[in-house]
Amino acid sequence: MQINFKTISEPGLPGSKWQNLFFTHWEAYEKWLIENEKDVPTADLETSQLALKTYMPELWPTYERLCHLVDANALGAKFLTGYQPPFYVSGCSNAILEGDDFQLVRNYDHHPDLFEGVQLLTRWNQKKVIATSDCLIGVLDGINEDGLVVSLTFGGRKITGQGFGIPFILRYILEFCSNVDEAVEALIRIPSHMAYNVSVADESGSYKTIRVAPGEKAVITNSAYTTNHQKKVDWPENARFNKTVERSLFLSHLLEEDGLSSEELVSAFLRKPLYNDLFKEGFGTLFTASYYPKSGRVELHWPNKKISQSFDDFQEREENIQLLQRRKRRPKNNQFAMPYKGHTAKIITYSTPLLDKATPKKPKEITKEFLKEVWSDIKS
Repeated sequence: MQINFKTISEPGLPGSKWQNLFFTHWEAYEKWLIENEKDVPTADLETSQLALKTYMPELWPTYERLCHLVDANALGAKFLTGYQPPFYVSGCSNAILEGDDFQLVRNYDHHPDLFEGVQLLTRWNQKKVIATSDCLIGVLDGINEDGLVVSLTFGGRKITGQGFGIPFILRYILEFCSNVDEAVEALIRIPSHMAYNVSVADESGSYKTIRVAPGEKAVITNSAYTTNHQKKVDWPENARFNKTVERSLFLSHLLEEDGLSSEELVSAFLRKPLYNDLFKEGFGTLFTASYYPKSGRVELHWPNKKISQSFDDFQEREENIQLLQRRKRRPKNNQFAMPYKGHTAKIITYSTPLLDKATPKKPKEITKEFLKEVWSDIKS
């Protein structure tokens, strides 16, 4: 199994290179959207455009240009607003290292077939942006020329609501925000349609982790790490599958180590328990990214390959990355054991997700005592 990964430079208004990106992936996105709308009606084009104008008006001229470039039909134009996309699940881990080696490191865990495999350098508005692309216009993680870094992880909850897909919100932040405070303000103001944890850091050494969820106030924290739950484990089946608590505990211990270097942190992300190899199940580490806000650098890592980029030296290239699938799979007797069936997973329903037949347990709060209990189970 492999992924084809490209780095693309188009440091100006969106043009032929973004247009080619759209036409490369639009057929798959269109199929996903049509299949989803059979079961889950979403907002219409007029409502979606009004939401974009209301919450992210600065992005409207870029949106119009993108739609014009590809002669977008109604479905495409609606999708590019970022409003009310379908529900989908990914993994991911983020960590921030303080000090002279100040950096944000993250793993992106998902199915290879659902990954665009593109790092894009742009200057759509007033700032250069280097970002890993998602949803054609959105951002999984990235940095702008002011040294602001953003990265997302799924929040581990089944709730959905009115709002934007988080990759679209992160695009807005990198286009129009310059520091952590401005990014936090945007995350408070712009509604997210699903639960996510967003790590933000800037060249001053400031950072925050923000927990967002539909219909809830954003929670601003000083946490230097995040995985795939929020304050509580709301989706225990998902948590058992992706080992979010174990990864969180590992990062907690790792970041407490004296003298931890940036190289050691990156190395840890390329090994278990942070690195995952269930690619066919949709929970494989597709890349590790290391962002350096003070120097404007980003490095992309795989077990046997590295790509280094910066605003001063960004090179276009294409790489075929080999992915080694774990042979032994997890049991399939639980419908929630492997929820990563792609964008069209039928076990998830909009607003009214399926529940276990048994009475659901009260979500467990992630306290130090709870983590110690889990750590004891891991060691035993």
